[in-house]
Amino acid sequence: MDFALSPSERATLIATAREAVLSRLEKRPPRWPEAGSALEAPCGAFVTLRSRTGPYAELRGCIGRMVASEPLVETVRAMAAAAAFEDPRFPAVSKGEYPDLVFEITALSPMRGIDDAAEIELGRHGVYMTKGWHSAVFLPQVALEQGWDRKTMLEHLCAKAGLPRDAWMERDARFQVFEGLIIEE
Repeated sequence: MDFALSPSERATLIATAREAVLSRLEKRPPRWPEAGSALEAPCGAFVTLRSRTGPYAELRGCIGRMVASEPLVETVRAMAAAAAFEDPRFPAVSKGEYPDLVFEITALSPMRGIDDAAEIELGRHGVYMTKGWHSAVFLPQVALEQGWDRKTMLEHLCAKAGLPRDAWMERDARFQVFEGLIIEE
């Protein structure tokens, strides 16, 4: 990544993500923390919610924007609310679950196309694959968290896109890679 964020900027982003969810749960206007100038640069981001307990112990929601024209802090606000309330894989987060949520933000570098899947560096690159009308993305940390090698990651990426697991080897499969700055609680 070409940028870094200070510990206080990282804390501000986590507080912003938490406030985006809590204010909606409490049905009140948000009280945003003060954001510094580094958080005003346009940047894509994903917000991942994990539950410490309950029926969804682990992934509870994950939504993001690959590219954003708005400031990073605003992208985080929108994606935190979307991860909590709009991820179609899960019911909306309830007020009772909120204390058990762990927030993770991944700020994204710009994407760049690659000619060969062999160029993907696990743990460094997130991967966005398109094939026809199908597409899927994995953040840089996913392959390492799952213990996947490159081939296994690409097979899961195809499955996520609704394609046969070996579709990544076809000539019309396209790949873009990006890096992520991970901010965890």
